[in-house]
Amino acid sequence: MAIAKVPTHVAIIMDGNGRWAIARNLPRLAGHQAGVENLRRIITACVEFGIQHLTIYAFSTENWGRPAEEVKGLLFILNQVLDKELDELDRQGVQLRHIGRLEGLSSGLQKKVREAMERTKHNQRLVLNVAFNYGGRDEIVHAIQQMLTDGVKPEEVDADLVSRYLYTAGQPDPDLIIRTAGELRVSNFLLWQGAYAEYYAADVYWPDFDKEQFRLALERFGQRERRFGLVSEQIKAGGPAVSHGHSGS
Repeated sequence: MAIAKVPTHVAIIMDGNGRWAIARNLPRLAGHQAGVENLRRIITACVEFGIQHLTIYAFSTENWGRPAEEVKGLLFILNQVLDKELDELDRQGVQLRHIGRLEGLSSGLQKKVREAMERTKHNQRLVLNVAFNYGGRDEIVHAIQQMLTDGVKPEEVDADLVSRYLYTAGQPDPDLIIRTAGELRVSNFLLWQGAYAEYYAADVYWPDFDKEQFRLALERFGQRERRFGLVSEQIKAGGPAVSHGHSGS
């Protein structure tokens, strides 16, 4: 089946790496490594399918509470990805962006993240948002703090202004949010931006979420009618313009 409607922005909660590894009698970090390998394939598929923005949930603000060895391993993997994958991502025209707080990462890792963003900032084929040390509530708190610091007056606050203070400022809201491993939780991910996103739960662990699984998710998205709080008749009639709460392209 052809993809009837390609979403502009896809976000993915990459769940199940640890369980994938445990099912194979491997250490959890082996699952995270397999997850990185799969991410490479999904990025290539995004470019092929014509998706313009991809946001991946790599490490949440709550993940610091995981066993110290696993946290250390995840930070090592981020380091490794920046060292080994950046050339290829740049060659593919991928623009890397970090969303979340860099605080908490070592100064060396922060420097690598900033350098990767600077190097790829003019690439246009795919914007890849890496949510690392990210939490949806924390993002909204950060936005409010910045508005207060900037002296924003209460009457100036509207949905578009809030969006301009989020980490994803200037980007369209996600059209489709995918979660792997069959879980049905939002997990503090893109709470503001995902207000009108379509959700899709895949019953496979992230390392097994291959191109065909991805295509199926996109096909299902294409079959849905997005109403943004209106009714079908209004949508079909090209009804009133709806603000999606972003200042995107």
